Amino acid sequence: MSLFGNLSGGKPELEKSASSPPSPPTDPAKDKNLIKVFDKYGRQMLITREQWRRNVLPGTLQANWNNPDLLYDIIVGSLNDGLRTDVLDAAQQLYKIDSQPARGACVWGIVLMEEGRLDEAEKVFRDFIARHGEEGFILTNLAKVFARRKEDTKAEQILWHALEIDPNQENGMGWYEVIHRERGGEGASLEALRRIATIPASWRAQLWLARSSLKSRHLEQALAFYRESLSRAGRPVPADLLMQVSGDLGQQAHLPELLELTEPYFAAQVHGLRVGNNLIKAHLELGQIEAAQKILNQLYALQRLDWKEALSFWDTEIAKSKIATSNVRGNRPLAMAMLTIEGPVWLRPSSPAMELFPTKPTGGVVVAFLGSTAERATNSKRVEQQLANAEGRMSRALPLFLAEQVDFSSDARVQSLIPWIAEESGAFVLSGISWSDGNAASYACQGELKSDYVVVTHLKTQAEPWIVELRLIRALDEKCLANLTASIPSASPQQTVPGLAQRLLTLLSEHAEVDARSSPPVYQVPQGPNFPYYLLRLEQLLAVRCAAMDGRARGSVSGEREIIEGDLHLCLACPENVVTRVLLAQTVSTMKNVHPDILGEFRDKLMLLQKEKALSEPAQSVIQRMFNEALAM
Repeated sequence: MSLFGNLSGGKPELEKSASSPPSPPTDPAKDKNLIKVFDKYGRQMLITREQWRRNVLPGTLQANWNNPDLLYDIIVGSLNDGLRTDVLDAAQQLYKIDSQPARGACVWGIVLMEEGRLDEAEKVFRDFIARHGEEGFILTNLAKVFARRKEDTKAEQILWHALEIDPNQENGMGWYEVIHRERGGEGASLEALRRIATIPASWRAQLWLARSSLKSRHLEQALAFYRESLSRAGRPVPADLLMQVSGDLGQQAHLPELLELTEPYFAAQVHGLRVGNNLIKAHLELGQIEAAQKILNQLYALQRLDWKEALSFWDTEIAKSKIATSNVRGNRPLAMAMLTIEGPVWLRPSSPAMELFPTKPTGGVVVAFLGSTAERATNSKRVEQQLANAEGRMSRALPLFLAEQVDFSSDARVQSLIPWIAEESGAFVLSGISWSDGNAASYACQGELKSDYVVVTHLKTQAEPWIVELRLIRALDEKCLANLTASIPSASPQQTVPGLAQRLLTLLSEHAEVDARSSPPVYQVPQGPNFPYYLLRLEQLLAVRCAAMDGRARGSVSGEREIIEGDLHLCLACPENVVTRVLLAQTVSTMKNVHPDILGEFRDKLMLLQKEKALSEPAQSVIQRMFNEALAM
């Protein structure tokens, strides 16, 4: 890739790379009757609750029958999903084997209570106390047994004793507060909390008193309660303590106080997404983008699949914040230049993957490809900076795809021309005006590799299907030799884009001294519903390559993890396809110069892909070598 020249032309928009296509209008993942599951590659799948209950849960319970920690997690998840009857035996098994007897007794006793077997539940709780002594939450659940029997006085006596033992159990304290609120309103509620707060070990009641003070606009009083709570809590600070402090202060817009009180105690592995969400949001609202990114990176490093959607959201929000704080202005001259990429975007001339494809002889016709323009219904007359949208992605992906088609299906050499903002963090240019024949020819003749012809693509996206206008221009005399027009359904480009490539090859044979030839068998493009994602991955690799350019534009790409993950999933969808595997390997290799810290998160998945979905030789060994070099630290 090389930089040269300055650009001039239509009103451009500056685009930061986006990481994924827009979500469909109706998202099945939000259906409450479906359960999310993840495979070992991190792919999310949706199954019905009944499928989970019948086909997954029994085997999962059996596989973890003698592992109390995992068995506990499965039981609690099933109880939350309303599958109590399916885990009755498992709850009893946990009670028998749990290395934490209080946990096992609590789970089994609660299940018995919910089944209406109150005498058995009472026996479980009393047997535990006889063997191990009093525990606050065991006593609280014993109190619930009496409450179920309508013995309210006895239940309240046991509940208070439970709070004397452990005043910070959320369930017990909340129940005690509700009892007094129902009796005497807000005043009785606060008096109950103050009574609990006098217990020397109490810290949770102080949180609720602080919440009341905040609602009454007594900030200093609330902060005093929070500090008292933090001073009494152990270390690490309980996650729900930080959650409530950060949540309450955030809702009341006391963001500096939120960060001051919570961030010094935050540990991602302990406090997780719930507290991390509040810290990221506070930092962003205060314009502290790097601090927000630091928290996000800590959460990503834990590799929690169930957090992926939330973390992706914050990735996008941080990217938006960076753009919003940029000093790009429509009336300020911008330093623009043209980047050049020789050959397919995923096959750098220095790549080991060159061994897998026929060598292209030098000295032949060179064809350049130039896009990055699209007319839209809301075309702006000024320079704007934004995240990449569907039009911008297609304006770059289409010429990249046409370039590789011509490279492998003819004797011509190809290069792609990418207009780029060569300042600050860098950005793609998306113009609403097509390149003139003269400007296109001029850019094609600059740089080390001079082009004989240039193919210009321009999109019209005001209505469906989109229209692409293609012009073939001879660089020597700036003459337009031929035109093509085609429609592109934006949601299913596989219907027309491959055909457009074949029409272009015919055009080049007729007007540009280019001889068509059969593409090598190793070059196979993903078909059908995988094709739109292939186009997206081409554009994303382009973004990563631009971000890695001389280390100067690392802020021009966002969603780096989703980019690698998307490539990985495309490889799994096309397990025998060498091209998608090379694309993944090239993305990972280039990412080493952009965000090397994240590559370790994908090591196991990449190695598993190579093991379980091995390619034929020599592709397997070549790509393994690329992975090894990229992952070497």
